[in-house]
Amino acid sequence: MQQGTDLKDTVRVIAFDADDTLWETQTFFDSAEDRLCSILSDYGDPQYIKAELFKIETQNMDELGYGVMAFTLSMIETALRLSSDRIPAARIAEIYDIGRNLLRIPATPFPGVADTLERIANSHRYRMIVVTKGNMLDQENKVGRSGLKQFFDHVEIVSDKNEKTYSDLLKFLDVKAEELLMVGNSFKSDIAPVLEIGGYGAYIPFHTTWQHERTDEYDHPKLFRLSAFPDLEGLVL
Repeated sequence: MQQGTDLKDTVRVIAFDADDTLWETQTFFDSAEDRLCSILSDYGDPQYIKAELFKIETQNMDELGYGVMAFTLSMIETALRLSSDRIPAARIAEIYDIGRNLLRIPATPFPGVADTLERIANSHRYRMIVVTKGNMLDQENKVGRSGLKQFFDHVEIVSDKNEKTYSDLLKFLDVKAEELLMVGNSFKSDIAPVLEIGGYGAYIPFHTTWQHERTDEYDHPKLFRLSAFPDLEGLVL
């Protein structure tokens, strides 16, 4: 963390990740994987099934991207592959229901999120946006269900988060990299790409992380590590 940095004099835009930063998501996917392992218990132990699922998810990313629909299709493909296409249709229907239920998760804001966003918004210091990846309709619905949309000037739903994504976002917002603060729980997707292009990152780890989002972490002069979302106020207000 850079000593003596006053973000109030530098940052013009605060961008927020959504899933597992503003509300809980990954634990629902973890539970879905456990249910899948139970359904497919005839074809392997949980560790094997989860490894095969992740392998298939990774193979499918270029075509399916991220989100519930991609995850559901990958679960079904895993079931078909592990069973050599012999799994009963009723079990495929159960897997499909797992995916449909993930489209209805509550998107209830974490404690302190709404109050913190309201205080930052009321300061009128920053433009506040959401940057999230996944299926557009699903992510839009979660933002709506969360009750937080009122605090944001813009919601950006992207297919992936990398340096190009954030560089394109800077052009769209007409701001410099050093005027952007990205707040998120994924070091790989939310923090590292922004640091690499010259922006600031506020990293708020969540207790569980999707395997694809795990990466080596490092210190950086523009990185701030926070214990909880309300700690953000101490940085920007």
